Amino acid sequence: MRKTLLYVIFLCLVSSGILKGQDTRIDFVEYTLDNGLHVILHQDNTTPVVGVTMMYHVGSKNEAPDRTGFAHFFEHLMFEGTKNIKRGEFDRYVEGAGGTLNAYTSQDVTYYFVLLPSNQLELGLWLESERLLHASVDSTGIATQKDVVTEEMKQVRDNPPYGRLLIETVSRAFTDHPYQWDVLGREDHIRNAEDHKFHEFHKRFYVPQNVVLTIAGDIDTEKAKKLVNKYFADIPAGTEEIYRPPASEPVRKHEVRDTVFDNVQLPLVLQAYHIPEIGGEDYYAVDMLASLLSRGQSSRLHRSLVDEQQIAMAVQAMPLALEHPGLAIIFALPNLGTGPDVLEKAINEELEKARNELISEFEMEKLRNQMENNFVNSNTTIASRANNLATYHLLLGDANRINTEIDNYMKVTREDILRAANQYFREDNRVVLYFLPETEK
Repeated sequence: MRKTLLYVIFLCLVSSGILKGQDTRIDFVEYTLDNGLHVILHQDNTTPVVGVTMMYHVGSKNEAPDRTGFAHFFEHLMFEGTKNIKRGEFDRYVEGAGGTLNAYTSQDVTYYFVLLPSNQLELGLWLESERLLHASVDSTGIATQKDVVTEEMKQVRDNPPYGRLLIETVSRAFTDHPYQWDVLGREDHIRNAEDHKFHEFHKRFYVPQNVVLTIAGDIDTEKAKKLVNKYFADIPAGTEEIYRPPASEPVRKHEVRDTVFDNVQLPLVLQAYHIPEIGGEDYYAVDMLASLLSRGQSSRLHRSLVDEQQIAMAVQAMPLALEHPGLAIIFALPNLGTGPDVLEKAINEELEKARNELISEFEMEKLRNQMENNFVNSNTTIASRANNLATYHLLLGDANRINTEIDNYMKVTREDILRAANQYFREDNRVVLYFLPETEK
């Protein structure tokens, strides 16, 4: 969540060029060091840029219920410095070499990426090896980052309009699974945690066997292997058992409905449906159904609610792509004078059509084209390829899905979409929330 604007600008500058066709294959090599560190190397010498990324298999779902927010906390803490990098110097090394860096935390992973001129590859590897082996988890850094992350909670989640939309949703949608809490966690869990709790979390999760190192861009593969060995091979493997929560959320059997009064000017209607995990057999049909409903101005929900009935100013449907079964979320903002009940009724009518009628051949062809276009565009930059290779390996166990994932979408039929609409977009499988202004309380 650091330097987001700079990162977006940099991605535009370092783009390696649009892929010349949907059949363009992304070649890579991968192997695992003796300490368990998995390495993926992708050579593309079209531009003098290299990305060095580390994706740790730890997110908010790996936390204890009374210590939420720890994964996100470490996203920040591991920029503090290391045994050989002074506090606050990590960014300066990268920016001084003409590069940029960033990180994010999700429910499933924590991701660090450094983008550099390709002649600075060794610098990037040294920095990430330092972060892995010698990160400073001391009282000064912990105290500093407690202030930083709790302030971020206020700025990103608690104070902005609709900032609590996701946490209000997942806290009702999940009863057993740790997806029920927010990635940022609770302020009191961070504030009240003693230093040794952070030490224990770091020792358990930030170890070679729990991370994938991806190097993508203007490299020589064999030289890169030697550098990886130089900086990472001697890092000892962790000795703690890595906690993996079970995908244990019970099947929902009744609708949950509630009203949230918040710091908003306009009402918002939200529906959340339980869906399969990313890579699950039905996930692709659900994703395509979400696109049918709301991707683009010709989508069903936009055409009906925004253009024809003019009862909504915006409507969106999107699946959360999670390692364990997650949610598909639909939300809409009403036009002035339209009640949330009217808006919800219109959404339900479109869902009823999706459950009762096969989509047209024309719509199916449009969906396939959209998915193909999205797939190609998702791999157009060095940074995006590095991210995708790591994600496919870590969450789906197969980095080569960067070449084959589109096939899973192309296999989906109109009948699959109809079945998915009936199986997952059911009234008894959802949470419905009305977000209303505090003044209406």
